[in-house]
This record gives sequence, structure tokens and C-alpha cells, in this order.
Amino acid sequence: MAVLAAQLYTIRDFTKTAADFAKSMQRIRDIGYRAVQISAIGPIDDAEVKQIVDDNGLTICNTHIGYDPLWNDIDRVIEQHRLWDCRHVAIGSLPKPYREAGEEGFIRFAKEASEVGKKLHEAGLTFSYHNHSFEFVRFGKRTALDVIYEESDPNYLQAEIDTYWIQHGGGDPMAWIRRMENRMPVIHLKDMVMVDGQQTMAEVGEGNLNWPAILQACEDAKVEWYAVEQDICQRDPFESLKISYDNLSAMGLQ
Repeated sequence: MAVLAAQLYTIRDFTKTAADFAKSMQRIRDIGYRAVQISAIGPIDDAEVKQIVDDNGLTICNTHIGYDPLWNDIDRVIEQHRLWDCRHVAIGSLPKPYREAGEEGFIRFAKEASEVGKKLHEAGLTFSYHNHSFEFVRFGKRTALDVIYEESDPNYLQAEIDTYWIQHGGGDPMAWIRRMENRMPVIHLKDMVMVDGQQTMAEVGEGNLNWPAILQACEDAKVEWYAVEQDICQRDPFESLKISYDNLSAMGLQ
């Protein structure tokens, strides 16, 4: 059964210290979330992170890990995730040098990310790529996102599709979700509204994305975790997370 999770990047200003992290985890659990994605927290000891999460009845479902530890200290990443009982590792974006190299850079990333993913796979973990909208630049008939998934090994590089950014780039969220069937343990859910003619992030269910179709596609694609993320909120981020949680609960998710 798929479970709702709060992507902690949403509340990154409230997780800088262990004390603030503990208060925030209690607020997340009080909203109703049963899982979190660790991302952009302060320099808190791994064991303390695990203790705080456990104390609040939460599960760490996945993480966003930076380029350097993934490529240069993979054993440390594996040790950390085993401590956290977390199977799913993701990188939050394409490192700048690959992006600046055009199509060749995306191909190189796909190959190297497959190597990282293989090491994680051998340790019982998964490795996923989180998209934004810059991956919808085109190289002939393919977008950069096509390149990443077509040039990588599907056994070792999976997807963490972000609904807002797919739409922002002119893609079809439902089509991308279905395309990643059995290759996407975690999805990022955020909505889109228009404000003063600009595409703007919104709480899930408060914008213009087709949520019944998106959630059906997620079910068909066998997504395990539905992570709610809102990079920029128009109100208190905990309130935004609650609005998204309540709306998704009304759609049948918990």
C-alpha cells in the first residue's frame, strides 16, 4: 500500500538544529504523515535523526543526497541508509558540469549514475533521479530526460518524477509516470497554479493538475511512496503540507 510522506525540503528552514528537527517531526506526525524524506536538514548526527524520527512514529522512506558523497563516499551513504532503515536514495538534480556539457553531459551522467546505482543495488538500496524542468531541453527528437532514462541501466537508475516540474517543462505527468512503471519507488507531488501569468507551486489539490488521473497512473506504475513537496509556499509551509495531506486523504491516500 502506498503511503504519504512529507519531503522535508519543504520545511528546510525549520530543521537546522536537532531541537528544531524534533519539533518539526512532531508537527509532521500531528498533521498525519507517517513518513518523511530526509532533505536539506542541518548538521544533525545520523543516530539522533533516526531516534527523533522513531520517537515520532515516522519512517524515513527516502533521501536526497548530494553529488559528492554519492560519487566519492558511497560506503558512508550505504552505512547511513542502513542506520535509517531507508532503502531509497535519490539525487535532487543534475550536477552543473553535466548540465553545461549539453547532450554529452546528460549521457555521461546516465552512465555514471548507473555505476553508482549498481553499488547501491548491491547493498540492497535503490538510486533515483529527481527531475526539474530544464531536462526538457531537446536534443533532436529526444529531451534530456529521455536521454537520462534511455542511456542509463533501468536496474540501477530509477525515477523520482516530480509532477509540477514535468508540467512546468511542457511534459505530461501521467505519461511519464506510466513510462516509469516498476522503475519509480517514490514520486514527488506538487500542484501548479497561475499567478500574475506565471506558473507557481501550489498545495496538492489547490491547483490545475489532474489529480485523479495522476494518482491512478501512480497506482498502475506501482509507486510505493507519495512524497509531498513544495519548494516555495505562499503561506506557512506546515500549513501547506497540511492542506496537501488533507486533500490527498480526501482522494483516498493516507
